[in-house]
Amino acid sequence: MDAGDSDPSDDTETPKSKAELRAEALIRRQKRNLRKAHAEGYLSGVAAMLRKGDLALDLGANMGVVTDILARTGADVVAFEPDPWAFAKLTERFADTPNVTLVNAAVGIGSGTVRLMRAQNFGDNPLGASVKSTILDGGRQIDAENAVDVPLVDFPAYLTERLAERPEIAFVKMDIEGAELDILEALDAGGFFDRIRVLVAETHERKFRDLRPRFRALRQGFAAKYDPNRVSLDWI
Repeated sequence: MDAGDSDPSDDTETPKSKAELRAEALIRRQKRNLRKAHAEGYLSGVAAMLRKGDLALDLGANMGVVTDILARTGADVVAFEPDPWAFAKLTERFADTPNVTLVNAAVGIGSGTVRLMRAQNFGDNPLGASVKSTILDGGRQIDAENAVDVPLVDFPAYLTERLAERPEIAFVKMDIEGAELDILEALDAGGFFDRIRVLVAETHERKFRDLRPRFRALRQGFAAKYDPNRVSLDWI
């Protein structure tokens, strides 16, 4: 969950007064609080339907807040976290949780090695900044020089392997700082949503200005094709 994914000067043509900017910030904060409350209730509903033997995937697990909720259901949980700092904390937390598998890797639509770039304030506040680490170039408030090489897992290929073993994936949570765009497009094109019971994703169009037209098209297409209670792009 990335609390910094907003831009008060986003796409404005004329300068705004301080009062206008403050008012817009308050409105965004209120909307975000409502989305957060909705997401927490949504996750409680998902947890209630998960059973032992189900498979739940947490993409961008960070410190494991969602991983923990999913694990408590008895479902098998696979948590992907690319940032080495966050992954160390995740490992400490779930070292003795047998139904949780941790993968220190980013997810995308290819495989190999990729540069993970960290937020500008990572050195001062790794706890708060680790959620912003991204494999996409051009992210707002990202220090491209502060990067580490991490493994990259081809997520559609990974899903194909898991679906050869079971009829469906029960739940996918995706908060991966922009990399969700390529993956969601690939899952849609490949018909994967027929075998994913519930998927939630946070989209990061504010962080990547050049990708906004694709994000807009993705949202429009998904709204027309999928029940938003089953495939939600409004995770937070």
